[in-house]
Amino acid sequence: MRSPVVFDLDGVLVDSEPVWEEVRRAFVAEHGGTWREETQSRLMGMSTGEWSAYLAELGVRLPPEEIARGVVGQMAERYRHGVPLLPGAKEAVERLAAGRPLGLASSSPRALIDVVLEATGLGAFFGATVSTEEVAYGKPAPDGYLEAASRLGVDPSDCVAVEDSSNGLRSAHAAGMRVVAVPHPLYPPAPDALALAAGTAKTLDDLTPDLVDSLSR
Repeated sequence: MRSPVVFDLDGVLVDSEPVWEEVRRAFVAEHGGTWREETQSRLMGMSTGEWSAYLAELGVRLPPEEIARGVVGQMAERYRHGVPLLPGAKEAVERLAAGRPLGLASSSPRALIDVVLEATGLGAFFGATVSTEEVAYGKPAPDGYLEAASRLGVDPSDCVAVEDSSNGLRSAHAAGMRVVAVPHPLYPPAPDALALAAGTAKTLDDLTPDLVDSLSR
């Protein structure tokens, strides 16, 4: 069997980070909080429970559960008007699905993962999908990637992960996977996180079976 591949969703397949930032910035401002310079980079990779609690720390005058419902509801509404797939996302998934199992380990809530996979038709290619809502800790902890490997029935050390963010790179590396970094130009990973990657693809067009297989143990 060729190396299983576990994808991140936000920032790798879906250009959602600008949407998340816009929605959460507006929500924080509307509810009395203060967005900080480091907020977006801190939020990337957090589970729903983690980021909603963090927004409360920014001064949002609502319980974390209400924050999560409000933000996720607005994100779902945006996706209902179209999912912003990154260029080459569907083609990359289709290429890698030929002859190998695919998984998904995402920090998005399950409701949004399901909306994206159904609306884009990508759900048919993934043998296992995991939201960090379904594990104990979000990225940079390895829990989501370990759970994805478990659901696929494979060893994490046999897997290649595809990530864009600092916390995502750290998470996949901590799970024992070899990682391909596909850095987002607007939200580049920190140099120390990028150094954990075994390979880099400038765009999803560069994410080929040959690249993945070259990283296989």
